[in-house]
Amino acid sequence: RTMGAQVNAAELLQQALSSNIIPNQEFLLQGSILDSAAENLLHRLRGLCDNVDASPETFSDIEMCFSLKLPTEKTPVMTVRVRRAQDVEAPLQLRYIGQPELGDRTRPTLVRSSLDIVCTPHVIDFLTEMGFRLDFEYSTKGYMFRKGRMKITVSKILKNMTEPISQSYLVELSVLAPKGQDAIAEDMRIFAEQLKPLVQLEKIDYKRFAQMP
Repeated sequence: RTMGAQVNAAELLQQALSSNIIPNQEFLLQGSILDSAAENLLHRLRGLCDNVDASPETFSDIEMCFSLKLPTEKTPVMTVRVRRAQDVEAPLQLRYIGQPELGDRTRPTLVRSSLDIVCTPHVIDFLTEMGFRLDFEYSTKGYMFRKGRMKITVSKILKNMTEPISQSYLVELSVLAPKGQDAIAEDMRIFAEQLKPLVQLEKIDYKRFAQMP
């Protein structure tokens, strides 16, 4: 019965992927804003986003990055992240993020494969048993807004849970969607335009950073 259930689950997953109903692509724009101007950005987001009468949702998370390496390879064969909420009781989140697909210059956003899975606290032990090793961890604390399917976060990145690594906030505009819904990228571009000149959101080419001396 167990084998049959596993086969059936695999078939259902494959059907869901083929039908493009699983949100396995992330559309992303990123930028930063100085601490001194962050309050102005939060005020503008309150006016532009859903539930304008309510206070923005806050979050405080620890994010751990694990990698799996082969003895003969210098670069990891797979990298995953585990996120744990510090401010609320919530399941851990396991996340796989693929390589960015920048596409042509006319594409408004960065696009990358992304899978998010809700897990029990035992996921860290599970990853360790599989050979994954913790590369680094950091904390994020900030505000989250929603505009339809779009998620906007304004967050500080902290080391040792309390010490900011810079005098600015990271601003991210993202959407998780199934493949084939590229039109959402244009909606994100239009929304990002409304945040100028406070913050310039753009698609970041991470490969350029890897090539820097």
